[in-house]
Amino acid sequence: MKYDYVIVGSGLFGATFAYEMTKRGKKCLVLERRSHIGGNVFCENIHGIHTHKYGAHIFHTSNKRIWEYVNRFCEFNNYVNTPIANYKGRLYNMPFNMNTFTKLWNDVITPEDAKRKIESQKEELHGKAPENLEEQAISLVGRDIYETLVKGYTEKQWGKDCRDLPAFIIKRLPVRFTFNNNYFTDRYQGIPIGGYNVIVEKMLEGSEVLLNTDYLEKKDYYNSLGNKVLYTGMIDEYFGYSLGTLEYRSLKFETEYLENIDNYQGNAVMNYTDRETPYTRVIEHKHFEFQECSGTVVTREYPSDWHPGMEAYYPVNDEKNNSLYQSYQELASKEKNILFGGRLGMYKYFDMDKIIEEALLLVEKEVS
Repeated sequence: MKYDYVIVGSGLFGATFAYEMTKRGKKCLVLERRSHIGGNVFCENIHGIHTHKYGAHIFHTSNKRIWEYVNRFCEFNNYVNTPIANYKGRLYNMPFNMNTFTKLWNDVITPEDAKRKIESQKEELHGKAPENLEEQAISLVGRDIYETLVKGYTEKQWGKDCRDLPAFIIKRLPVRFTFNNNYFTDRYQGIPIGGYNVIVEKMLEGSEVLLNTDYLEKKDYYNSLGNKVLYTGMIDEYFGYSLGTLEYRSLKFETEYLENIDNYQGNAVMNYTDRETPYTRVIEHKHFEFQECSGTVVTREYPSDWHPGMEAYYPVNDEKNNSLYQSYQELASKEKNILFGGRLGMYKYFDMDKIIEEALLLVEKEVS
């Protein structure tokens, strides 16, 4: 065996695992299907602007251990996520807070006014248990907020009418009766100065990395190179979709450099919550790192159905798919010397801090 570990995928899970194992004297080979490292956190340099190639990635955590861990690799700035919602040309603050409520309702001034308004609108359900996403959202925030800020965005994101989506998708919606526009409540938040590539490059120092390399095309060969394999791709694809295809949602990105515009929208993230606008949000990347430079880069984000061969971004964790994943997990448990991890390998959406935490847990399990 040439390597202790063959690691399939150079995203945060694979890179964290490679770093920790290399630090322990293990020899790692990292295989990446794309032409670059970093998975979905990869940043592309466009005219000096660090561009989040696969959508906005804002690091946030309440776990001090994880915050201190990522700060080993680079310095983070003090970016705070304060997205704006654009509904048919009218702008609202998110998450739903007193700035949102006073803009939405002319007769709302105080937190008590807002609470009464929301509670009165929730009464349309007459106490019935929500049977779909629309009813669930109304039970949480009332009709006006649902129609203005939830319905269109959600239908674009999932590709279905809210009345055809299960209620459990929205377990809660953030509602704050303060004038605080900080989207996250986590203690630590920021963007790595210089982009996420800085972190991943340092994590992969000491590992051999092969880009443009599809592990599944020569699976037996790559398996023969290592004592163990860590696979972070789609678990159903690993098994050739033998039990059926898990569902995912995909994304398409339309990125452009605007040479003659220094400030396109005044904010890093603007969500478009009406159904008619085909994209869900526009990202203006320079605002993530407060970059002072001429021109700007903007990305429009379009959700789409997923089909084999496309990039899978979001697992569809409904009852049917979770049951199918459990069947794949049983197959995975029988694989000799193959580890599965990451968002696609575990068929679960993780924030960045949680994906690093999961990778560290796997490291602890391996070395214990």
